[in-house]
Amino acid sequence: MTAFRWLKRGLLFLLLALLIYQLWLFSWVLYWKWFNPDTTSFMAIRLEELRRKQPQAQLKKQWVPYDRISVHLKRALIASEDGKFADHYGFDWEGIQHAIKRNEKRGRWVAGGSTITQQLAKNLFLSPSRSLWRKAEEATITMMIEIAWDKRRTLEVYMNVIEWGNGVFGAEAAARHYYGISAAQLSPGQAARLAAMVPSPRFYDRNRNTPGLERRASTLLPRMHSAKLP
Repeated sequence: MTAFRWLKRGLLFLLLALLIYQLWLFSWVLYWKWFNPDTTSFMAIRLEELRRKQPQAQLKKQWVPYDRISVHLKRALIASEDGKFADHYGFDWEGIQHAIKRNEKRGRWVAGGSTITQQLAKNLFLSPSRSLWRKAEEATITMMIEIAWDKRRTLEVYMNVIEWGNGVFGAEAAARHYYGISAAQLSPGQAARLAAMVPSPRFYDRNRNTPGLERRASTLLPRMHSAKLP
């Protein structure tokens, strides 16, 4: 009986700790509704990796508001990453089912069906590793963001914090890193190319002229005009 009592107490303690952790996460989500994130989990991980080789390394990042980012990049990102972004509630169930079928067909994990909101949740709080716990936490944070923020804020934060190269984060830093211009000045072709880099930004930073990147960007261009903005 004593062992059962201790087991029960242990489970209650774990549940309480989990609840406190979720409330801590939600407090940050609420804070970032009005204040811009200075750093993210992904940024901290990449900076640590860079400083192992170069102790004085710094990330390239510069926050810019929603209206100072090219509409072409907004459309390109939605067309590339989440065509139903403006309409869903954080999860694209059809996309998830399609990704599962692709994974089963290839016998390995090649697609995740993640929405922009899910990608943002992962970037803000989690790590690039894959596990059931991480996916569950990603889903929980995604729901928090959907509850607390509107779509415009979600897209604004996403464009400012996602990785776009080796130590390059956010649309402004990416535009300057690849083209020497501001995010507001990006043309449709430049925006399509940047959006095409998002799935493997550090690879494409090292291999900017790979044919795969050009093909992906060229397929995005005709789809951008129909992308629905929030």
